Amino acid sequence: MTADTLAAPRSPKGAVRKKGPNLEMVGWVFMRVSGVLLIVLIFGHLFVNLMVGDGISALDFAFVAGKFANPFWQWWDVLMLWLAFIHGTNGMRTIVNDYVTNAKARKTLVVALWAVCAFMILLGTLVVFTFDPCIPNLTDGSVLTEFCGA
Repeated sequence: MTADTLAAPRSPKGAVRKKGPNLEMVGWVFMRVSGVLLIVLIFGHLFVNLMVGDGISALDFAFVAGKFANPFWQWWDVLMLWLAFIHGTNGMRTIVNDYVTNAKARKTLVVALWAVCAFMILLGTLVVFTFDPCIPNLTDGSVLTEFCGA
């Protein structure tokens, strides 16, 4: 390199791109696409829960039970859950990659992030698809008593 030639910013000497898929680009594109989808999913969720029908005064256990009885809303909420966790974990991964300089610590933190993400997605998905409002012993004359046929 001559005195009047500058190296590309942030590139180590002799940096050569590895062959194979560019996972950083895939992560970058995912963040943009999932961000747009999350905006639609979240505002749709808020609109249905807070504006439609009786509004916020209708939010109770029976309302959630009714929503989770419908496969459309189950998948809506699961998609929102999956995208939110993966989007947030990928953002945290980017922060860890930017600020943790020790390679071993960085790898440990990234693996821990993805493990927690996978565990929370698994738990959330199980809750949505195995939710049964009729498990509690309902004898108080609530709406769920009629819904469950107790």
